[in-house]
Amino acid sequence: MKKVRVRYAPSPTGILHIGNARTALFNYVYAKHFGGDFIIRIEDTDTLRNIEGGEESQLHSLSWLGIKWDEGPDIGGSHGPYRQLERLDLYIHYANILLEKGFAYKEYRENTDQYAIRFKVPKNVTYTFSDIVRGELTFQSKEVEDWIIIKENGIPTYNFAVVIDDHLMNITHILRGEEHITNTPKQMMVYQAFNWKIPTFGHMTIIVNEQKKKLSKRDQNVIQFIEEYEKRGYLPEAIFNFVTLLGWSPKTNEEILSPKEIIDSFDPNRLSKSPAMFDREKLAYINSRYIKMLKVEELAELAKSYFVNANIEIESDQWLYSIVSLLQDRLTNIAEIVDLYHAFFHDDFRLTDEVIEVLREFNSLPILKIFQQHLSNNDFEAETLEQAIKQTGIDAAVKGKPLFMSIRIATTSEMHGPSLPASLALLGKERVLERITQTIQLLRGEK
Repeated sequence: MKKVRVRYAPSPTGILHIGNARTALFNYVYAKHFGGDFIIRIEDTDTLRNIEGGEESQLHSLSWLGIKWDEGPDIGGSHGPYRQLERLDLYIHYANILLEKGFAYKEYRENTDQYAIRFKVPKNVTYTFSDIVRGELTFQSKEVEDWIIIKENGIPTYNFAVVIDDHLMNITHILRGEEHITNTPKQMMVYQAFNWKIPTFGHMTIIVNEQKKKLSKRDQNVIQFIEEYEKRGYLPEAIFNFVTLLGWSPKTNEEILSPKEIIDSFDPNRLSKSPAMFDREKLAYINSRYIKMLKVEELAELAKSYFVNANIEIESDQWLYSIVSLLQDRLTNIAEIVDLYHAFFHDDFRLTDEVIEVLREFNSLPILKIFQQHLSNNDFEAETLEQAIKQTGIDAAVKGKPLFMSIRIATTSEMHGPSLPASLALLGKERVLERITQTIQLLRGEK
């Protein structure tokens, strides 16, 4: 069996979009599952749209995702060059062969010696191929007009250059978006003209938003670019996991899968024929699961820059570990830690009518007075605070929700949250006592 070789061929016209990232990931997973090679090729012939730093940005995002390529513009390889603008002589060479064989012809601009080269579409030919995703697809040559393979400026068109490149790079399988389906017969014409073996194609379905409409770059409800996920503190393993579930499903119901598990279990027969919905809640869930799996020290290191950028002073490593440990279970991305920090340490302590009603239902006043006394006599470590809460429950003859919710509301104004002793320790003795006093006064009707 011929070694599997696949490629991802981005244009350096912008940063990596989620749809293109999916194409790259499926090609990478396909190659690695079958023990093959994954190649990066830069399609930079649209010079007017190329942007400075576009190639570097794309490669950085691919690398951040955990994709490792075997050949590419940055590392080289035996089938280079890996930028199309460095391969122009090859396209001209093969276009001239097509001219000599009568498969193409020159089309001169009127009253000049400038010309483009057009491919001569065969008449009454049927093009059929077996698509990995969609099964057998058929096109008729009469549906295609003679098409340009080399423009007047000597630059090849996409459908011509891609065939030359894929053949010379020994590409065996091509996974790409469904918008390329209609390109396939043109490419098959070139393969057949040279009597080259045609690769196996697979065309993945579109990605749709939660309203079942095709995902558009103008859709403001979905983060569109991989660079933005990195900035917001999504974990690359989580994005790898989530994106590969956009159009593919594992045999089990388990959705949290490491890159290795995805590669090992990948089955191209399970690529979906239906549009893939971008489910933001699923993404948040998957990323939160990966965040929960981090060691506190790992998460603290990742979170540090967000505190620094928000001008939040990091008192010590231990302080940072305590904050991170407290908020870890509430994060769906690491950037959220700043808002959670501010929500936690805010000085604008106000009790809503809803939580005041809860305090009255629980008869919280005596509970808070007893807890206040225990706090005055204790240091403010989480362990001693835990004991103070327990002793308050014994002294007040209460337990469960009335005990814990009374103290939580009186100190944080929230009915739910992270570990109560750890929360109190981080809030500090002065702030906690001040809030309890304020709550007691409110319950007494003093203010």
